[in-house]
Amino acid sequence: MTHAENVGMLDKIWGALVGIGVIGKAVFTRPTPKTMAQRLAMLPTDNLPVTAPVNIYWNKYQVPFVEAESKKDLAVALGLLHGHLRLAQIEIMRRLAYGRMAEMIGPMGFEIDRSLRLLDIGKAVPEIIANMDSATREWAESFVKGLNHLIKHTPELPHEFAILGIQPELWTLTDLITLARVNSSDISWLVWLKLLKARRKLPRQTWETLWPRLVNADGPTGYAAEGLFGGEHVLAGRTRSGSNSSAIAGSRMSSGYAAIVSDPHLPMGVPSPCFVVGAKAPGYHLVGAMMPGMPFFVLGRNEHIAWGGTSLHAQGSDLFDVSEFPESRISEEYQLVRARWSRSRRLRIRRTDIGPIVSDGPLMKVDRPTAMRWQGHRPSDEIAAMQAVATATCWEEFHQALKPFAVSGLNMVFAGGKGQRVGHCLAAHLPRRPNDTPEDVILPASAADSWDSIADTTAMPVRVDPEQGFVASANERPEGSDFPIGYFFSPKDRSQRLAEIFSSKEKLSLDDLRASQTDVAMPGVLPLRDLLLQRAALSTTQGDAQQHVLTLLTGWDGGYQAGRVEPMAFEMLLAEVVRRLGLHRPGSHYHTVWMTHSLLKEDLQAADPTHLAGVIHRALKVVAKKIARYRKWGNVHRLRIEHMFHHLPFVGQRYRFADLPAGGGANTVHKTGHPLVYGPHTITFGSCARHISDLSDPDANYFVLQGGQDGWIDSENFVDQLSLWQSGDYMRIPLRIDTIKETFLYRSVLKPSE
Repeated sequence: MTHAENVGMLDKIWGALVGIGVIGKAVFTRPTPKTMAQRLAMLPTDNLPVTAPVNIYWNKYQVPFVEAESKKDLAVALGLLHGHLRLAQIEIMRRLAYGRMAEMIGPMGFEIDRSLRLLDIGKAVPEIIANMDSATREWAESFVKGLNHLIKHTPELPHEFAILGIQPELWTLTDLITLARVNSSDISWLVWLKLLKARRKLPRQTWETLWPRLVNADGPTGYAAEGLFGGEHVLAGRTRSGSNSSAIAGSRMSSGYAAIVSDPHLPMGVPSPCFVVGAKAPGYHLVGAMMPGMPFFVLGRNEHIAWGGTSLHAQGSDLFDVSEFPESRISEEYQLVRARWSRSRRLRIRRTDIGPIVSDGPLMKVDRPTAMRWQGHRPSDEIAAMQAVATATCWEEFHQALKPFAVSGLNMVFAGGKGQRVGHCLAAHLPRRPNDTPEDVILPASAADSWDSIADTTAMPVRVDPEQGFVASANERPEGSDFPIGYFFSPKDRSQRLAEIFSSKEKLSLDDLRASQTDVAMPGVLPLRDLLLQRAALSTTQGDAQQHVLTLLTGWDGGYQAGRVEPMAFEMLLAEVVRRLGLHRPGSHYHTVWMTHSLLKEDLQAADPTHLAGVIHRALKVVAKKIARYRKWGNVHRLRIEHMFHHLPFVGQRYRFADLPAGGGANTVHKTGHPLVYGPHTITFGSCARHISDLSDPDANYFVLQGGQDGWIDSENFVDQLSLWQSGDYMRIPLRIDTIKETFLYRSVLKPSE
């Protein structure tokens, strides 16, 4: 055994011992339940770094509305609230951003930290800070001051700190921008993690046949990540992987004013990846959703406009073969990684003039030195861009505001313009790559020349005031670009279904918009269903049980309601046929680029019809038994509301807060992602929040989270919005301060230092 193998074995053994220690901590350290009154009493309200008293009004879901006399004071209050509501979540994300996972989980985190550090996420941060305009810098620094005030004066730490053996650290502006960078991780990284494994393990000819099909496919169905702290899991949790966002013009709304309807798609679980806030200061008045630790609103509305966004699925990164680089083009440094209850380790980090050599770690393991170029390694100013969006009054201001926004690419959706107009633009900085399909996931170093010309949002397609009276974005391939935006996009199922819903009536109401967010129809799967039925008809020996399944599928309209049997019958039949044909391995690659249904349809069409008929005949016997056992879709398609600690052996059940039947599927508007279905499974990815605003009324703003607003485990507001989310209901968050004072029944006052 080599020295490296010995070290690896010792790390695993010692890591297992640390894991036992973590479990022991969890056994003897229980979360402290808190009422809302107790949680509000924990908010430090004295001696704040503000110039005047700041009022914070709270509704019963612990949603705050902040009223401040200056933007600077408002930023301090928002930083304080981020710490109050999500301190553990933010602190864990900071350690992720810096590659400090081993500090929490011991030696098993060394290789995760190596891979995270190889990404060089904070490379551009010093230049970003140096380039900040004074207003943006003051806002960001004030936000940090508020967060640090919470850390210094909180009377009690969240449960996660004890289990992970960490203490909160005071934040710097560098920390804040580094966290923003990790939240801007490129969605391509998640694809590469799997594709590089396939490329390494598959025969060369098989890979060369598979790659063109994958890179030209148009369809993510959701990214599923397993494991407590795996590298793929932590990156998936930070990547804006999906979402729906639509704007409907005033001419199509019964109110006569435009409306916005958005729902982010992110990994399921608690605490939620976002929370709801209202804010008012001179020149700044809005309600919306923020991500923990991010000092801007990702979606919302002000007095003039409303906005939402979806992942653009832009490829803001490329991998390059640097195996021929001379030593003069490669630099290296050693970084110290500390581990919980273990010795520290020095990790080697190598870089080239193209970018860091990411193949040195296990996350993107390749058989040759491979460097990554990422747009996030260059300075940009997403905070300034989103601050300008928050104060925009018209389409032109909104579009121009997004020019500094580089990573990660977003579809940005607009409603406004005196309450009438709608629009959609692409917010990203991307290289003008050639339009040819790339020959491989790893490019020759010479291909980096395309990065000499970078396009921003003003050079990309826009849609403004279309004839149909709405714009809908659901991660599909954008049209009209003269260079590749990316290579892995969602199928058009969700955007087409939204278009169908919005076109179904001459005038739409708020109730129609609400119904759209819980829609679980997936007509896009019916051609695949029809193919299975056509091939099954070639067999004349179907028994009663088999014929029952075929009858169910024949009458199915593509609805994925939890109480129906048909979606379960279809998904299980497809999975069983795939398994029997030996397509489950390529099917896993299809799932990697999120294109399962369409690529499997191609495979089934290419199969010998008679042979496929026999396979379906045998598969129907298995499916009939499973239907008799499970009875309906919601019994196998489960929504579990869980904290990340649910992965811990023996005590994990303590961190599961609900186990519910779920409707929807991989490409329904109400998205609930899943792989091929052989039996009961858990949704890992989907619609985690919802927002609707009708611009006819400043108070007509509706939000709901899949869990709750408060990140404190066992708080009264930890999962209290789940029933609203299940029933398709919402919290109303008014914009008018008078309405806030009337309807938000609790108040905190932040007092300046004397």
